[in-house]
Amino acid sequence: MQSPITGTAAGVPFTALPPSDNGPAPLIVTWHMLDAPRSDAAFAAALPMREVPAWRVHLGMPMCGARMVDGRTDAIVALFQEDPVRLFLGPFVRQAVEEFPAALASIREQLPVGDGPIGVLGGSLGGAVALRVLIGTDVPVFAGALVNAAIRMRSVVDLFPGEYPYDVETEKIVDDLDAVTSADVIAGRAPLLVVSGESDHPALRSDAAELVGAVGERSELLSIPGLAHPLAEEPGIEPAPQSPLAAEVDAGLSAWFRRHLPA
Repeated sequence: MQSPITGTAAGVPFTALPPSDNGPAPLIVTWHMLDAPRSDAAFAAALPMREVPAWRVHLGMPMCGARMVDGRTDAIVALFQEDPVRLFLGPFVRQAVEEFPAALASIREQLPVGDGPIGVLGGSLGGAVALRVLIGTDVPVFAGALVNAAIRMRSVVDLFPGEYPYDVETEKIVDDLDAVTSADVIAGRAPLLVVSGESDHPALRSDAAELVGAVGERSELLSIPGLAHPLAEEPGIEPAPQSPLAAEVDAGLSAWFRRHLPA
């Protein structure tokens, strides 16, 4: 088993898992959850996709992992308690998407991944990032995948306590982060696997099914019995042994990306 490679790409921390021969291979880029596993290293341990002959590069989300404030998640908690849309959900997705092109260029300089199409994978809020890469960039993608993803940001906001006081600005933020409305763009970009835990939040389950229906024949829904929203135990910051349910997700993702790897 190859050891993880850690580093930074244009300031973005990453954990890279090489193919078995450590040599040139296609690239799959991931963005982790803000639930457990909530760091690039922990996400790599939960979903290593070891059977995929590709470099799997797990990028750190803003203020997570190596970018935590004082090594703790308290700063993130303070942001979503003050304003989950304006200070947390919207800015985190926007920053991750904006820093991706430079991070990708840096990864290509550091690792033998070539310049061909990439795979993209996102879990929970990281799923919103993967979707924005599909919808709003021209980076060539050979296949995409989501796990318990934030497909419609309004559904995520509804998970927070109380009724959120939307205004013009925050309505635009959540509307812009509604991937179902851009299903035709996704369908034209790459095949998409949507993994949904059968014990995930009902609204997120509904959004997953609706996205697959809207994207059409280039998408597939994979339901995982017994899987709730997280993929790992708390605190989910450090790498941990893969759980049986995460192993099921990992197997589904591995089969999907192996099917679509560039020849």
